[in-house]
Amino acid sequence: MFGLIALVFCGLIARTAYIQVISPDELRKQGDLRTHRQLSDDVLRGMITDRNGLELAISVPVNTVWADPAQVIEKNVLSKDREWRALADILDTDVDQLKQRVAANPKSRFVYLARHVSPAMADYIKNLNLYGVYLRPESKRYYPAAEVNAHVVGITNIDDHGIDGIEKLFDDSLTGESGKKNILRDAHGRVIEVLSEQAAKEAKNVTLSIDQRIQTLAYQELKKAVQYYQADSGSLVALDVNTGEILAMVNNPSYNPNNRKGISPSVMRNRAITDTFEPGSTLKPLAVISALEFGSIKANTVINTSPGWIMFGGRRVRDPINRGELSIAEILQKSSNVGTTKLALSLPHEQFLDAFYNVGFGSDTGTGLIGESAGIFYDRRRWSDFELATLSFGYGLSVTSLQLAQMYSVIGNGGVRRPLSILKLDKPHEGERVFSQKASEELLKMLETVVDDGGGKNAAVEGYRVAGKTGTSRKAVAGGYGNDYVGLFAGVAPVSNPRIALAVVINNPKGDVYYGGDVAAPVFSAVMGGALQILNIPNDKNSNDDIQLASVKGDRSSAY
Repeated sequence: MFGLIALVFCGLIARTAYIQVISPDELRKQGDLRTHRQLSDDVLRGMITDRNGLELAISVPVNTVWADPAQVIEKNVLSKDREWRALADILDTDVDQLKQRVAANPKSRFVYLARHVSPAMADYIKNLNLYGVYLRPESKRYYPAAEVNAHVVGITNIDDHGIDGIEKLFDDSLTGESGKKNILRDAHGRVIEVLSEQAAKEAKNVTLSIDQRIQTLAYQELKKAVQYYQADSGSLVALDVNTGEILAMVNNPSYNPNNRKGISPSVMRNRAITDTFEPGSTLKPLAVISALEFGSIKANTVINTSPGWIMFGGRRVRDPINRGELSIAEILQKSSNVGTTKLALSLPHEQFLDAFYNVGFGSDTGTGLIGESAGIFYDRRRWSDFELATLSFGYGLSVTSLQLAQMYSVIGNGGVRRPLSILKLDKPHEGERVFSQKASEELLKMLETVVDDGGGKNAAVEGYRVAGKTGTSRKAVAGGYGNDYVGLFAGVAPVSNPRIALAVVINNPKGDVYYGGDVAAPVFSAVMGGALQILNIPNDKNSNDDIQLASVKGDRSSAY
């Protein structure tokens, strides 16, 4: 008996020595797991607002439902059929599948049952008193304006990380950083000591340049036009001429980011910055301003377009009819291909091509938006006369809706190009003069006649002087051009002191009405008129004052 007792004590002494001397770290670790805890102080994702502080994306409190399978199996909770059926009903799922999800791995300590349930649903689930089923507070992104801002604001995934649009572009700023606190608890779960603490880093809000009032108006008008003309899609961009801020950017079709069931990737595409097209006659002002800059023409020059066509080898550039002698303004009014061809060929091709680079074609606009296309503008040494001719009336290159709006903002800004911004600016970015003040003034006067006396009459805005240009381009297909069209209108207003540049693109309208002056110009008129009133810009229709283009003194002194 004494020998047996001595053997037991020797074993205990050996075990104690092993624990205390040879292998103490593992048991310390096990002890820490039972007493040390790390608490997380989560921060809500930052808000996205428009330039006036209106919320475009906010985080709302929700709950995640999860289960501890080990506890559920241990207490035989799955036998409570009534409670599990109630849980399955509120989560809109099959009760057998719900139970199977819990029972699939009995030793597991965590399994999701549902994400982002509302507070009311969470209260109902809590009252079911299912042992081993718990709630965890989380946040969910909510978009008050839904489809109106979907393409600009973007969306987050189920873990609240940005995956598109502004949500992705500024994800780091919007996310912030959760606080952490390491504590020591006793056997009853009471906090004994705070071992270390790291303060939370608050998320930042993002203020966009978008004016939600103009954005909503633009989306409504664009949606009506796309549906009425049964078009494939449409895009609209409005810019502040003075600052380069984007006041509105909308597309149709759109989607509801608050309900993403059945959404296709094509609908989520921000067409205003990703889709390119040949801009057609909306680019004819570039041929005019290039010739004015070079000095090959003056504002009162008359161009003979007879006999209404020009041959380049075996290729022909033509007008619908022989328009004879046309002034420069009439070339824009009547949208003469022969007229702009003669202007383009009247100056060195480097001078003409520089105009395209100067307004930003072939490069991004400076917004940094995800997915933005630079368009297509070929950089080659040799250009044939026919290629230069087609460039003069908007073929042979591809641009985005945003780039087209930028071109007209440069004209309205007195020839000064500024990087565009999707964020509200305290101070405009420094501009670069690319055209002279005089040439820009003269061109703007000519473009005003397009709306007053030319094909852009449907773009007129009551009480305001409007300058702009229509465009109707055929869509390219393999081997040439098909029978699908893009209807366009782009312009600026008010002419006496330009404030807004606006571009409207209607892609592939169906039926007999497809010209830009018919399908895009009315949208331009409605949105431009509403935007001018929203911004309280005074009428100038009866003003006899000289045109005062938006510019700053520093820009005027750098004119060449």
